[in-house]
Amino acid sequence: MSQATFGDDDELFGEAASEMREDVESSLESAWAALPAADDIWETDADNVLGVLNGLNSALDAGDAEDHLRDAKKWYTMGQRADAFDDADDLEAEITDLEAAIEDVTDAGEQVGDLTSTIPALRGTLEEATPGEEAADETAEEDEPKGEAEEQEQEEEEEEE
Repeated sequence: MSQATFGDDDELFGEAASEMREDVESSLESAWAALPAADDIWETDADNVLGVLNGLNSALDAGDAEDHLRDAKKWYTMGQRADAFDDADDLEAEITDLEAAIEDVTDAGEQVGDLTSTIPALRGTLEEATPGEEAADETAEEDEPKGEAEEQEQEEEEEEE
């Protein structure tokens, strides 16, 4: 091989290393973008707790972030083994941060999923366990405003007794 060929190889390797870094950075950027937005998990339009939990469960989806992270790690590993990066500490740190964020989103999603299935059962248990619920319903009916005819009927019934 001639000296010119080695020079070309070094230039090609430099280009490949630069492209590899760009691929890692692009995959990391896509992964961050695929994570749910902070407002999506904070704000809700739901009318009840179950609606809030269902909305939150839908929002807590890492989506394609895991796939993009895998691509970033693949290109990063290849670049590291080829000794293609002059300084890759920033990439390694960002990969670690992204892994932690994805894990947090996934864990939160699992916890919300558990609550989503638990809350309706808990509500049913509490409804069944409330003593005197029938008495409370009857009291509520007595407390409701009545029309004049109903009031007269009740007064007549009370007088007859």
